[in-house]
Amino acid sequence: MTIAAIDVDPQKTFTPLCPNELPVAEGDTIGSELNRQAALANVRVLTKDAHPHNAVWVVDSHDKMLSPLDHPNADLTWVSHAVPGTLGFETIPELPPVTEYDHVIWKGIEPDLHPYGACYHDLQEKLSTGLIEWLQAKAVKTVLVGGLATDYCVKTTALQLQASGLFQVIVNLAACRGIAPDTVEQACIEMKAAGICVCDSTEAVKALL
Repeated sequence: MTIAAIDVDPQKTFTPLCPNELPVAEGDTIGSELNRQAALANVRVLTKDAHPHNAVWVVDSHDKMLSPLDHPNADLTWVSHAVPGTLGFETIPELPPVTEYDHVIWKGIEPDLHPYGACYHDLQEKLSTGLIEWLQAKAVKTVLVGGLATDYCVKTTALQLQASGLFQVIVNLAACRGIAPDTVEQACIEMKAAGICVCDSTEAVKALL
């Protein structure tokens, strides 16, 4: 059985290392757990947000965030984050260089696209990033998911993979951090309802394999 580990957006933009972007508490501490998760897999995938400064959803302060947008592929406003060439774009400590991954997905490069999941470039989920197809080509049957943040990009990526009907999807909460306890709890409820296995530790993930 071929197993893939997916590191979803483990970037400094989503950690206290970049307090002016979108810091998630302890987001910079999950590198070792992502590595432990990857040790259980045959192939390892990295996804990274890669957003331009002039994106249609960018606002200039945190108090203007999360306002609804009337746009087909950008639903909410956010402060600028994960801009290529900046500190926020970099991956968190302890992770391997990009070139040591087996596959990499860059998300949200176009200024009018702000996807959360790694499987589609658009919110309508019509334009594939090729992730599902790549996993199929590698004969992957089980996908281990960790990263940032549990309640946004991790959840959406896991739900997209599960909806394909092609994989056993396991989310490893030890290798994730979320924005807020209530939204993390709701995300776990949604993922479990979709048939995703949600584990509290890498040891629990290993026991499932």
